[in-house]
Amino acid sequence: MAKKELGIPRQLPVIGLPRAMLYYRYAVLWKTFFSQLGIETITSAPTTKGVLEDGTACAIDEACLATKIFLGHVKALIGKCDYILIPRISNFGQQRSMCTKFEALYDMTANTFRSTGQKFLSYNVDVRHKQDEEKAFLDMGVLLGFHRKEAEKAYKKAKKAELEDLKLKIKNQEKLYQLPKTKILVAGHSYMIEDAYIGKPVLKMLRKLDAVPIRADITERKAALEQSLKLSPTLKWEVNREIAGSVYKNRERVDGIILLSAFPCGPDSMVNEMLMRKNNGIPVLNLVMDGQNGDAGVETRVESFIDIIGFKKGKL
Repeated sequence: MAKKELGIPRQLPVIGLPRAMLYYRYAVLWKTFFSQLGIETITSAPTTKGVLEDGTACAIDEACLATKIFLGHVKALIGKCDYILIPRISNFGQQRSMCTKFEALYDMTANTFRSTGQKFLSYNVDVRHKQDEEKAFLDMGVLLGFHRKEAEKAYKKAKKAELEDLKLKIKNQEKLYQLPKTKILVAGHSYMIEDAYIGKPVLKMLRKLDAVPIRADITERKAALEQSLKLSPTLKWEVNREIAGSVYKNRERVDGIILLSAFPCGPDSMVNEMLMRKNNGIPVLNLVMDGQNGDAGVETRVESFIDIIGFKKGKL
C-alpha cells in the first residue's frame, strides 16, 4: 500500500498516458507496472487531424512531426488525470543513446503547459550515470508513496509482461514472411507506424494493393543491435540501431523497403540515407511524413512503388 507518512493522499492517483512517442514501445510495461500497484491509467484517444493541429499550435515550427503529435496528446489529457507520465530516457550505456528529444521531452512539455496546473510524472533512465530502467521504476514507485519492495515486485511483473508481449509479436510477424505475396518491410519508429493518422493509413494502402506490410521495429532487439554493427559501428541512437539492424537482417526476405519517418527528424534522415546506400539493389521508398492534409500524394507514391516491384518481378 501507499506510504501514508509521505503525505501522499490515500486515494491513489490516476496516471495519464499520451498515445504518442514512447507509448508504443512501453505501453505494456507502463500499464502493467501501475496496475500492479493498484493505480488507474487512462490513455489519450488515437491521433486525429485535430490532435495534430492542437499539438502544432503548442510547438515551435522546427519541432518534428512526432513531437507535435505528442503535444497534442498531452493537451488532450490536461485536467483529466492527476499526473501525465513523461519519462526521461537518455541512454542505455555507451553507444546506446536515445534521440535528444527523449531527454528534453519532460522539461519541454512541463514548460509548455506550465499555466494549466497539470502535474507531470517522470522516471529517469541514464545508464552512463548508473540509473538503469529498474532503478528508475523503483524510484518512481517510491515517489508515488509505495515501499521499494512493492515497486520492485510490480516492475518485475511488468517487465515479464513486456517481454512476453514482444515475443508474441515477433512470432506472429515471422509468419508474414511465409505468405506468397509481395512483402514490404516498413522501417520506422513504432510511434510513426502505429499512429492512427500517420502510419496506419500507409499499412492500409499496402494491404489494399495486396501487399504484406512487415514492421522492422518488431524485432529481437539484442540481435538487431548486433546486426546494425555490420552497417555502421558508430551509429549511436538505440532505436535507429534496432531498426537498421532489423532491415539488414531481413532485407533479402522482402520485395521492397519503405522508410517511414517524420519531418524533420535528424537521426532518421542520416540513418535512412545509409540504408538507401546499402540496400543491395532492393527497391526502397523513402516516405517523409509532414502532416499534410489528405493521403492522395502518399497513396500515389505507394501505388507506384508496388508497380515498380511488380515490374521487377515480371508481373506487369
